[in-house]
Amino acid sequence: MAQPLKHPADCSRRTAVQAGTIGLLGLGMNHLDWLRAEGVAGRGRERAKSVIYIFLSGGLAQHESFDMKPDAPSGIRGEFKPIRTRTPGLHICEHLPELAKRSERWALCRSLTHKSNDHSASHHIMLTGRSDIPLGFDPNRPKDSDWPSITSLAATRFAPKNNLPPALILPEKIVHRTGRVIPGQFAGIAGKRREPWFLDCAPYNAVNYGAYPEYLFHHAEGAKEQGSLYFRAPNLSLPHWLADGRLGDRLALAKELNGQRTQLAHAAEATDHDRYWQMATSLLTDGKIAGAFDVTNADPKEQERYGRNSFGWSLLLASRLVQNGVRLVQVNLGNNETWDTHESAFPNLKNYLLPPMDRAVSALLDDLHERGLLDNTLVVMAGEFGRTPKLSTLPGSKKLPGRDHWGAVQTVFFAGGGVRGGHVVGSSDKIGGYPASEAQSPENFAATIYDALGIPQDAHWLDEQGRPHLFYDSPPIAGLMG
Repeated sequence: MAQPLKHPADCSRRTAVQAGTIGLLGLGMNHLDWLRAEGVAGRGRERAKSVIYIFLSGGLAQHESFDMKPDAPSGIRGEFKPIRTRTPGLHICEHLPELAKRSERWALCRSLTHKSNDHSASHHIMLTGRSDIPLGFDPNRPKDSDWPSITSLAATRFAPKNNLPPALILPEKIVHRTGRVIPGQFAGIAGKRREPWFLDCAPYNAVNYGAYPEYLFHHAEGAKEQGSLYFRAPNLSLPHWLADGRLGDRLALAKELNGQRTQLAHAAEATDHDRYWQMATSLLTDGKIAGAFDVTNADPKEQERYGRNSFGWSLLLASRLVQNGVRLVQVNLGNNETWDTHESAFPNLKNYLLPPMDRAVSALLDDLHERGLLDNTLVVMAGEFGRTPKLSTLPGSKKLPGRDHWGAVQTVFFAGGGVRGGHVVGSSDKIGGYPASEAQSPENFAATIYDALGIPQDAHWLDEQGRPHLFYDSPPIAGLMG
């Protein structure tokens, strides 16, 4: 319950605003679960304080990244060559040279599998950690009957720190070029008030792909100009009347917050905005936190290290957020199913996709390591599925070949957070088509994230009807952690 305001002379502007937040924005007893301290929720043994989930929408080709098959026939092995990593016997794609130099910090699972080859269903599977598709699933839009995302569930277990939400997604929602919002990103049956915080830093791009401005491209046409695309920090500046000490009345503050909510928490679909408004109130009053979002004006050397593009800025922002207490950050590297390499796969991966990913992820690992945070931060990277073993071209296309959708196997990347560096869990068969050993499910994948965060294996969450559901449907991936 909010404390009554003191006389203005006895409290800071920040205290005054925060003290009135609950009454102002209409928070009630149904929001107390989100406001509870972490100790009340009860947790297991933490392996990591934070998790960064890097999601490659479209589906990373395992043959062109972390599970190459150089001895397979040419129609399967593709054009790229493997290179050695720092770990004896471990080879990855030649276009991931920076990650190859850092193999002691990461591990691979080469045997994650599920049964869907559909983009929307597979997004739902890998973003929720549930292989079963809910009754009434609509591939063209999210529904209240969907399973809740890993991000939305993780947020229910932790209290905010440093005026930041416990879990969030950046730099944008995953939206197809047709305008359909991809299912699996939201709270689903957990209810609207558990919708994840979306930190919107990028305008919707319905035409092109990649890490703009340096690596903007079109799958069929190659390099593209930047046009109107830009990466932005949300507007978190104090309104002038508040900065000058004129607090005004509560209705004025509510109006100010309502005017900024699309940038502060781009969750217009939700009917219950109050918890976003409450967090926005705190963010507006904290200059240190607001500065963490402004990565495009970061030190030039820091930007150069990560890459001056949407991939680099997104992971730099993720690093700053975990430094400031955010427990789970989902980073979408590329919208519009950027990694959907059906055609011209080899030039597009070589020139536009793998270089900025390799650079930004390597910089993230170095940055966290130098700050003493890598052991406490689990970094995971996955897509919604892998790609077919056999190369193909789109029907009627005269473009260069690529690979089709393939849920049967993909390689998932793990680093930090207690991971055994240089280790590989599981294997695919000789053509990279199916698991050959230690098959892992999306449920194992989600459990690995929950376990790293210290969520106990008997923990449950409540759906909108108050029915309990277990976080864990399977154990964490065995052999991954040291």
